[in-house]
Amino acid sequence: MSSPVAPHLAPPTATISYDDIQRASERLGHVARVFDQRIVGQHGLRTALVSCMLAGGHVLLESVPGLAKTTAAQTLADSVSGTFHRIQCTPDLMPNDIVGTQIYNYATGEFSTQLGPVHANMVLLDEINRSSAKTQSAMLEAMQEKQTSIGGEIFKLPKPFMVMATQNPIEEEGTYVLPEAQMDRFLMKEVLTYPAPDEEVDILEMIQSGRMSAPLTAQPISIQDVEFLQRLVGQVYVDTSIKQYIVAIINTTRGGGPRPLPNLNQHVRVGASPRGGIALMQIAQALALQAGRAYVVPDDVKALRHSVLRHRIVRTYDALANNVAPESLIDAVFAAVPSP
Repeated sequence: MSSPVAPHLAPPTATISYDDIQRASERLGHVARVFDQRIVGQHGLRTALVSCMLAGGHVLLESVPGLAKTTAAQTLADSVSGTFHRIQCTPDLMPNDIVGTQIYNYATGEFSTQLGPVHANMVLLDEINRSSAKTQSAMLEAMQEKQTSIGGEIFKLPKPFMVMATQNPIEEEGTYVLPEAQMDRFLMKEVLTYPAPDEEVDILEMIQSGRMSAPLTAQPISIQDVEFLQRLVGQVYVDTSIKQYIVAIINTTRGGGPRPLPNLNQHVRVGASPRGGIALMQIAQALALQAGRAYVVPDDVKALRHSVLRHRIVRTYDALANNVAPESLIDAVFAAVPSP
């Protein structure tokens, strides 16, 4: 592993002022304290949500029910003073139920526009794989274009805008699997695991004492603070050698790269797209800022590699049959590519 102190990767002149770094650390501390009041453990989920928000992307959360996905999404919205809407996906959910529709007023003889629940800063799309392909497509268009079209009129989505979609991996009946092209639209896919026994005890104590539902005592940040943090993430310096490292990783997933993995095509049918490289860089910038740094080091690229790439690698039927995990393939790729 590379050391976090890597002067050769720092910019020759500062891209972000010391005051801005301090202001960012202070604002992120407020977000962390809000999470501490509502969420026990799940540090990977917290990091994924905050990093995704800072990078201006969307996240796909996968787990069995009851692992605080909805609570975490609501907590993120509360921590940034943002509007929050939850959409429960069902097979009969229509695009207009998400985007909005026009309503005819008989008294005036005119149509009025009613915006759908996608018009919020934070949108939780619960069980996205239960909605039909047409509804998934409407939601993903809103995610990509940051706008909706109702009756031929364009409506911009609020800024910042972030979608947290969930899917349950164990119930196959009545679900519509997301195609690879749609999965690729998500900046990250976070897979949640069960909490440790001591964390479950803490959850029970928080429920019993009423702390889980108590009003927030931690001070949330503002939407303007989020926009400031997102601008700052874009200014985090990424050295050319780091960019070359990211491109080498992405190319290795496709069977190329400086040190191609032998027999990779037996396990990987399609490697990561250029969007995967962009996601690795943006998440690395977000992690660097959270660490109080104005430049990216290799460890920032490695830290959330599974979340960024697991849904961008399409495994072969042999790999699926033999339960070859995408995480093990990603680790093999990173092990093959030398760090700068």
